[in-house]
Amino acid sequence: MPLMHRPPSVAHPGTQPAGRPRERGFTLIELLVVLVIIGVLGALIVPNLFSSLDDARSTAARTDIKTLVEGLKRYKIDNQRYPSAEQGLDALVRKPTAGAVPPNWKPYLDKLPADPWGRPYQFLNPGVNGEIDVFSFGADGQPGGEGANADIGSWQ
Repeated sequence: MPLMHRPPSVAHPGTQPAGRPRERGFTLIELLVVLVIIGVLGALIVPNLFSSLDDARSTAARTDIKTLVEGLKRYKIDNQRYPSAEQGLDALVRKPTAGAVPPNWKPYLDKLPADPWGRPYQFLNPGVNGEIDVFSFGADGQPGGEGANADIGSWQ
């Protein structure tokens, strides 16, 4: 019996030719390689982002402190003294009723800002580092510290 040549099968549109495997998606190894690359990039980039965020918060605190000190200086010009420690920074937005009531009080700020970590700024009169001190305890909310946890004050 002679060998007959068989014509190649003609595939219908949308079907795969016989004997050829279907095209598949990504293999597990390819996915794992991509995940490892993303993880390495994340490990390199994320610390830099947090460092930038800490720097931005410190800069925002310094700006707020300058604004508070300027308000306190205007308060002193109008009333011949800074608010007492008891009256605190609140004296810049509301007329004090405790202690020596200021004779020429007016609002010096629209509202008191919170520090970038969501806590109130601290005020000392008399100050330890100057006539008055306005400061934030930094990220940890505790006196002292280094880096992001360092105190940020009007004396710096």
